[in-house]
Amino acid sequence: MSASRQSEVTARGAERRDAPELSRRRRLLVLAICCASIVVVVMDISIVTVALPAIRRDLGASVAGLQWTVDAYTLVLASFLLLAGSTADRVGRRRVFQIGLAAFGLGSLLCGLAPSIGWLIAARALQAVGGTMLNPVAMAIVANTFHEPAERARAIGVFGSMSGLALALGPILGGVLVDGLGWHAIFWINVPIVAAAIVCAALFVPESRAARARRFDPVGQVLVAVVLGSLVYAIIESRSLGWTSPVILGLLAVAVLATLGLLGYEPRRADPLLELRFFHSVPFSAAISMALFGLCGFGAFLFVTTQYLQDVRGMTALTAGLCLLPVGALIIVLSPLTGRLIGTRGPRLPLVVAGTALALGGGASLWLGPATPLPAVLAIYLLFGLFLGTVNPPITNTAVSGMPRSMAGVAASLASAGRQTGTTLGVAISGTIVGSAASSGGTAFTGAAHGVWWLLLGLGLGLLALGLLSTGRWAVGTAERAAALLDAPPSRA
Repeated sequence: MSASRQSEVTARGAERRDAPELSRRRRLLVLAICCASIVVVVMDISIVTVALPAIRRDLGASVAGLQWTVDAYTLVLASFLLLAGSTADRVGRRRVFQIGLAAFGLGSLLCGLAPSIGWLIAARALQAVGGTMLNPVAMAIVANTFHEPAERARAIGVFGSMSGLALALGPILGGVLVDGLGWHAIFWINVPIVAAAIVCAALFVPESRAARARRFDPVGQVLVAVVLGSLVYAIIESRSLGWTSPVILGLLAVAVLATLGLLGYEPRRADPLLELRFFHSVPFSAAISMALFGLCGFGAFLFVTTQYLQDVRGMTALTAGLCLLPVGALIIVLSPLTGRLIGTRGPRLPLVVAGTALALGGGASLWLGPATPLPAVLAIYLLFGLFLGTVNPPITNTAVSGMPRSMAGVAASLASAGRQTGTTLGVAISGTIVGSAASSGGTAFTGAAHGVWWLLLGLGLGLLALGLLSTGRWAVGTAERAAALLDAPPSRA
């Protein structure tokens, strides 16, 4: 065993010895508190899409404003997930968790009070700052609370399933709130939930820290934020400024330079924010690409579909949310089944199913028009439900496949950041494609949406190809070699 590996094992053992032994009831309370936090964070990705038409009418928002309402949230989540996790390991997980709850609650309150689209976007960013302290930190709290391996696996399974449940229920609950109380209510509902969670965390969640926390990487953090921010801003604003605009070209150049900076700087760090050695593993590299492809498809589908149902077909927000019930139902049913299938047969079959379903869903959506029979619309949505219900578990499994156990959490966090980045890009790209047709409705919107459906077809085929590539013998061999590289003593400063 290498010296670095020995020190990691010793640190993990010390952390486990320091962690208090809790009663079963107390452990379940901690799990419930953490699940409540993940539900509100993930639900706010999907719940807001049902309210977009109402927000546009009430605040006079442009298409770009609607894109930023979604992307300000997912962009901040993607940029700072890794920072929040390492900070919590260093200063205390419960402390960071409570700060995150408070920031998320304050951001939610300000979203509901926003007098303009600009204020709403700013409040959404504050929400996401809190959200970055909840997602990875809550997972670390759960893992540190349940010490027995089988019980820990079950607890993490329950925690993970809450993400799928939140995505599924978001549009339905959003429809109920928007129709009954107005779009402000989708944000205000978070406030009492997080207030209760703050109190319960203080009473029941024990404080914990990592015996050896990863060091802060400010340069890497700034570069990641610059890459994502400049790229997304360029995509969203390209519709109004044009791709040849000096502003857009300058932003793209900044994104390229920041990417080169990451590639040059991060390998020299002992504890880099972005561990580039992971990418020597084909399964890991493919998992990040599949997270981008799959969740880009999800973000684009949800952004376009909620506007199609309300602005083109004239549905209420509640009816539109109920039309997405087949998607949510399949996510709830298929996610745990997919997890069990991966445990017995590996991730290849779920990835093949997910990629095929996304490609077929995108292709079938090309026939959607203002008067398409509703049963046909719902049948197409079943394909997207099949895709969403089978895509997430194998991505995480593939990302951590063959990695040292001490690095599995970092690998899973990078996959989660890839998902948020994919969702952000999906909304940015789809909003740019539909453009001004989003406010025109009718055949203008469905015609413009063809570009989005072709994109989803291509993303599905790419997901299918990556799923096949990443699960073969050659790919598994690269993961084993990458694990050996990660176990080697670092030669960096």
